[in-house]
Amino acid sequence: MSGRGRLALCATAATLMTAGALLPLVDKAAWFLTAALLVAVQAGVGALARRVPLARTLTVTVQALVALLMLTVVFAGESAIGGVLPGPEAFEEFARLLTTGAEEVGRYAIPAPATEGIRLMLVGGVLLIALAVDAIAVTCRSAAPAGLPLLALYSVAAGLSQGGASWLWFLLAASGYLLLLLAEGRDRLSQWGRVFGGAPRAGGRTAAAGYETAGGSALAPVRTGRRIGVLAMGIALAVPAALPALDGGLLSGTGGGSGGGSGGGTISAVNPLVSLQNSLNQPEDREVLRYRTNSDSTKDLYLRIVALDQFDGAAWKSSERRIEDVPDRLPRPQGLGPGVRTTEINSSVSAAGWYAQSYLPLPYPVTRVDIGGRWRYEPAGRTLVGDRGQTTKGVRYTAGSLIVRPTAGQLAAATPPPARLLREYTKVPGSLPEVVESTALRITKDASNDYERAVALQDWFASKGGFTYDTEVQSGSGTAAIARFLRDKEGFCVHFSFSMAAMARTLGIPARVSVGFTPGTAQGDGTMSVGLRDAHAWPELYFEGVGWTRFEPTPSRGSVPDYTREQTPADTPSDPAQAQPSATDAPSAAPTVTDSCPPWMRRQGECGGPVQQGGAGPTDTGFPLGPLLLVALGVLLVVLVVLLPLLWRVQVRARRLGAEGRTPADAAARTLAGWREITDAAWDYGIAPDEAQTPRKAAARIVRLGKLEGAAGEAVHRAAGAVEQVLYSPRPPVAGSLAEEARLVRAGLRAAAGRGARLRALLAPRSAVRVVWAVSARGAAVANRWDEGRANVERWAGGLRRRPSRQRG
Repeated sequence: MSGRGRLALCATAATLMTAGALLPLVDKAAWFLTAALLVAVQAGVGALARRVPLARTLTVTVQALVALLMLTVVFAGESAIGGVLPGPEAFEEFARLLTTGAEEVGRYAIPAPATEGIRLMLVGGVLLIALAVDAIAVTCRSAAPAGLPLLALYSVAAGLSQGGASWLWFLLAASGYLLLLLAEGRDRLSQWGRVFGGAPRAGGRTAAAGYETAGGSALAPVRTGRRIGVLAMGIALAVPAALPALDGGLLSGTGGGSGGGSGGGTISAVNPLVSLQNSLNQPEDREVLRYRTNSDSTKDLYLRIVALDQFDGAAWKSSERRIEDVPDRLPRPQGLGPGVRTTEINSSVSAAGWYAQSYLPLPYPVTRVDIGGRWRYEPAGRTLVGDRGQTTKGVRYTAGSLIVRPTAGQLAAATPPPARLLREYTKVPGSLPEVVESTALRITKDASNDYERAVALQDWFASKGGFTYDTEVQSGSGTAAIARFLRDKEGFCVHFSFSMAAMARTLGIPARVSVGFTPGTAQGDGTMSVGLRDAHAWPELYFEGVGWTRFEPTPSRGSVPDYTREQTPADTPSDPAQAQPSATDAPSAAPTVTDSCPPWMRRQGECGGPVQQGGAGPTDTGFPLGPLLLVALGVLLVVLVVLLPLLWRVQVRARRLGAEGRTPADAAARTLAGWREITDAAWDYGIAPDEAQTPRKAAARIVRLGKLEGAAGEAVHRAAGAVEQVLYSPRPPVAGSLAEEARLVRAGLRAAAGRGARLRALLAPRSAVRVVWAVSARGAAVANRWDEGRANVERWAGGLRRRPSRQRG
């Protein structure tokens, strides 16, 4: 196999290995086989075009046209002319599929169904990246910049998975890029003829010490390159694993805690509401959890994931907290006094096999957790977080918890909270609009204590303020989003909970926002099914003697706590009864009331049972793929524009040194083109050409300023002599190409230059200004021809005007 053929094969393999990171995003992998076939055909067409040979731009154009034809056959065959040629109807079909695919990506959670629109976006995107990699690495013979489109492809996959990309996909992508670099290195080494290979081998064929013959193999540099690449990849994989505190890197999973050992580590700030709105608008629900409990009533059994206690003006998020080992029994909840009625219950929970979340959904306040795996405990938020990649995927656990039933009198009589807690949980950013505090003061002007103020805020949002629950509004959790929500009075649970918590803080009431799930839907087997749409956000306010207390400002979602009503039922504590796990705890594949209900009836609330709760899974990894692909394409275009001087220089060099001819005139042209390449190479390294000097003086100047020695200096003088013979000899000999001299000169200039000069000569060659000159010259020529044509027209018109006057004379 030729060097360029091997490079094309490695470019195809690198693209497909990187595209493997997209496989977890869709529930079926058949699209990948289609993409692999089309990429292979596209690479084969490029290999044939280069073998003809065709010009580089024409090669890429042919590949792009073939790719368009293949996409037309696969996705728009019924609308194409003859089933192959794309016409107006085919392009309309492409536009429809892309629009539908973008909407479906924003609607479905990962893994999304492999609809036609999503398949077109995946296959077309991979095909586009493959074309860019093949054009840069194979057609232009520059493998290193080809890593940019590969990085863009992997970044799309990692971004869509919300940081949950497996290390295996990164390893495959990195291996593919390394394979491409090694193939290019081997191809370049094979063009040298004799390659330095280290010390001479006993009995080996060497022309001189350390140099192999043309038929030998340059194994030492290849082995060295492999070792360097493997070492670099090993460092990239090992360093993040050895530094667990640096989470959120390229290989990080779903986030969560870090630190090992016992009683140490921290949990970083997170915001689990990134894709909440996309999940809310999904047409189908998916079961996240199923649990069984011994509680008489589940309406207050919210499953809490994490508490967002820090508001910086841009968003609500959880603070960086210290984590420790999970105790056998958790301490008593902060602020809960002995006089408040509580009922201890037990629940057994099973998480769905697809649900991977770092935080464990638990009833609040939890008193005991029995679970296997690597879990850590965060005392302030009373949450459990997975350690070193531990997630909720398919886990089963039992939890003891308290149902706290305070009375209105107990909440109204709450004493001031501790000063430290008051300072931390009443902070508001300076950018918070004044309308937030003024509105809170206006709503609570008739209240006499913090409890009455909290109830007034809840009732205003839930019923009295004229708010409308709407999941189609613009999302956001910062100060601007809160102000917009108070003005437009349209939003969903995020807006209601964040706004009430911010208002409570302006009134001096400690507040935070909890994210989790509402109780779910009762099933016929006695279990409760919790789906994506049961996820929710609600505010928690602190009252000394009761602790963190749930409120429900979102209308028609969740359940309003009894202690916020006028009459509070007086319940007595019940004895805890252990809920036993059973075979039915696991999420069932059988249709349930929720699953069997048609989507249009579910949206109208006609499915029976509890009303579908507001919110959606904060772990939903749905993401708008279309805008992200457009951004990636924009980045790719910017990179290509930046690399245009490099690509132009490579193309010009190949044309000057690769031309062939049989006549003496052709040989002379090849000699002059080679000399132009030598002077431009020197120009790239800072030696500007001087057209007034003879070739011999110009060569001496290049040798002196470029600090060329040995073979490189001799090559410059040899090339200058050949040019003088072509220019000045009455019968110039047939000289030929100066390709070898140009290569020696470039190598000498590079060796003598510094790192910055070498980088500029590669990425921003000074000789690329000839493009500007050529464009200016063509523009001037066009302007001259336009002026000449206009002058001829004027002369012709003047002749027509003078002709009648001559006739009259």
